[in-house]
Amino acid sequence: MASVEVKNAGGAAAGTVEFDSALLESKVTPRLLRDAYIMYETCQRQGTVKIKTKGEISGSKKKLFRQKGTGNARMGQKRTPVRVGGGNAFGKQPKDWSYRLPKKALRVATRMALVGKLKDGEIIVVDEFKQEKPKTREVAELLKALSIAGKSCLIVVGDYDKTLWLSTRNIPRLSLTTAAWLNSHDLLKHRAVVMTREAFGTCVARFTA
Repeated sequence: MASVEVKNAGGAAAGTVEFDSALLESKVTPRLLRDAYIMYETCQRQGTVKIKTKGEISGSKKKLFRQKGTGNARMGQKRTPVRVGGGNAFGKQPKDWSYRLPKKALRVATRMALVGKLKDGEIIVVDEFKQEKPKTREVAELLKALSIAGKSCLIVVGDYDKTLWLSTRNIPRLSLTTAAWLNSHDLLKHRAVVMTREAFGTCVARFTA
C-alpha cells in the first residue's frame, strides 16, 4: 500500500490516505498523453468563420446590361465574385474540428496523467473544503497555505458545489472539476492538483478497479 499526506484548510498535516500501490506501477505512454491532450484542445476549437458566397449576397441576378453594343466589357450579375461587393468564389465555411479517441484510450490517458502527478508529488489532498456562502478570499487563503498561490491549479471535489464554483471563478489560472469529470487534459494543463479526500478516493477507485 502507498499513502499520501492529507492537509487541512490551514495547510497543516491532518493524517494520511492510503491507496493501492499497484496504481503507481502503471505504464506511462507519453505519445498517448499527447494524443489525448491534442484531442481535447482541438475539440475546443471554434470553426465559426464564414464568408458569403455568390448565392448569399443580396442583389438581383439579372445581367447588368446587354452583351453587345454598349462599348463596355461584358458583365453578368452584380453578385459575381469578380465585382467589388460580390460574393467570394471559395470562401471559408463553418467547420467542425472535433473528433474523438476511443473511450478506453481516454480512460488510460487519464490514469497515466494521474499516476504522473502522483509520482511527481503534484497532487495535494485536503481533508475537506466546504463553504456556507461564496468567498473568493477563503479559496485564495487555502492556496496560499498550500504554497501554490499564483500557480496553475486544479481543484477536484467529490460532487459539484455551486458555492465553491462561485468562489473560484474569479481566481486566475484556477479551475474546478469533479472526480467523475476528471480527464487527462485537466491534469496535464495545471501544475498543481488539489483534491479533497473524497475526490481522491473516488479517483483511485475509478482507476484501480
